[in-house]
Amino acid sequence: MTKTFLSSGDLIVDRRALYAQMLAEAGDFSSAADLMEQALHDAPDWAAGWMMAGDFHLRAATLGAAIAAWERAAQHDPSGVLGAQMQLAAHGIGNVEAEAQAAYVEALFDQYAGQFEQALLQKLDYVVPELLAALICETMAELGTDGFARGLDLGCGTGLMGERLRHLVSHLTGVDISAAMVTETREKGIYDGVERADLADFLGEGVHAADIVTAADVFMYCPALPPIFALVRTALRPGGLFAFSVERHDGEEAQWLQASLRFAHNGDAIARGLAEAGFEVLRVMTETIRTDRGMPVWGLLYIARRPHDNDAMEVSDLAIGAELPTLSVN
Repeated sequence: MTKTFLSSGDLIVDRRALYAQMLAEAGDFSSAADLMEQALHDAPDWAAGWMMAGDFHLRAATLGAAIAAWERAAQHDPSGVLGAQMQLAAHGIGNVEAEAQAAYVEALFDQYAGQFEQALLQKLDYVVPELLAALICETMAELGTDGFARGLDLGCGTGLMGERLRHLVSHLTGVDISAAMVTETREKGIYDGVERADLADFLGEGVHAADIVTAADVFMYCPALPPIFALVRTALRPGGLFAFSVERHDGEEAQWLQASLRFAHNGDAIARGLAEAGFEVLRVMTETIRTDRGMPVWGLLYIARRPHDNDAMEVSDLAIGAELPTLSVN
């Protein structure tokens, strides 16, 4: 179901849709789907209504009707903001265009910005920033590094990762695709600068020269990671660290679009992608990173490093007055 009720423009149709939503909240998904279909007879171009109908049909275990509803939604929402393309792809129908993926993610987090932290921390037991920060600190201790000159936090959201990086980084920049998230985060004053931008577009500018790049729960919304890894490498100085998380996928595919509309990624594919992009992996952790409908979600957390040019182990540009010793892969 769409995260925000979007009006059809017809008060009677809206009232029926609200009744359908109440039925769904009571667990009567079949009746909710039937009532929603009736409402859509009078508003056949209402994309958000078709998304609601698709969700009710899915929960009523009528997948064929759900797919038909999402196809109607996709016809009336070609930009992909409501996620119809994502739902269809998650059920084996077609592929997601990059523009539609970005539009969906931007709209999703614009809607969530106000209650984002409460939902993650209190309802979903989200622990990635703490786990990733601990891995970073452990790696710093082994490297003999006590801080970073410049940091870049990709998909910064409301600054949960930035709060844990702040004391380690002299200058910290946050980047997020959601304008609402950026507004929330700027008000907190965690970062020295917060930019609203698509991740790939921002990295593609190639002018960042960061000493550490983080991406906490960002790649769940990215299908193919190797192109991003290559861009991150260009944003890092030699010796710089790259810390990120993914949801774990144990199948043969490099990535898998789940029913949650988040991508899970295969660890072997990530290792190959990092190696091809010129990274060495320093640390990998397998851990429960959140819950989803009461069930644990397993993830992988990584610390990788861009090696020094020609493997020259000199005083690191990454560290503030520290040498960078050799560190074996764990």
